[in-house]
Amino acid sequence: MIRIVIAEDQQMLLSALASLIQLEEDIEVVAQVPDGRQALDAIQTHRPDICLLDIEMPVLNGLDVAEAVKRKQLGCKIMIVTTFSRPGYLQRAMELKVDGYLLKDEPIEFLVDAIRKVHRGQRVISPDLAAFLFEKEENPLSEREREVLQLAAEGKTTDEIAGSLYLTKGTVRNYLSSAIQKLEARSRHQAVKKAMDKGWL
Repeated sequence: MIRIVIAEDQQMLLSALASLIQLEEDIEVVAQVPDGRQALDAIQTHRPDICLLDIEMPVLNGLDVAEAVKRKQLGCKIMIVTTFSRPGYLQRAMELKVDGYLLKDEPIEFLVDAIRKVHRGQRVISPDLAAFLFEKEENPLSEREREVLQLAAEGKTTDEIAGSLYLTKGTVRNYLSSAIQKLEARSRHQAVKKAMDKGWL
């Protein structure tokens, strides 16, 4: 029996996905959770064979969960199932050596077959994403610039970002300015959009 955890923040999709997968005689859904933190908790509690992770989830995104699973050596295979084909997301997923990266518009049969392949030790990627593997574009942002932009993306002011990261307002402005220049943007809002479109946030 292949035991899986499903993490997806859209409740209707989560329920539908679990129901369809449960129809398979050799697959058991041991937990369904709506955010990344609960996904990590469920993996540690249930020790599933595979975790299906959306990328854009509250608290921790799917790639952060994947990184934590690898770091903690939890022995759970990771399959990213997402609507986003952004090269930056795919690059990070490949760097984390995730076991599967599938688009949500794949047929359910493709997903079920991919689950079985991953369980056997194979890696699976949606055919439509294969081209992105040859278009590697390095993320120019430093870790601190990424943190500052992420907080800006959440709508935080310079003062609030400074408070969150224990930096001075001047330092925050410098990081924002640097990120804007690197991304060839005209404003922090455009920089946030560009970074998100690339999958760097």
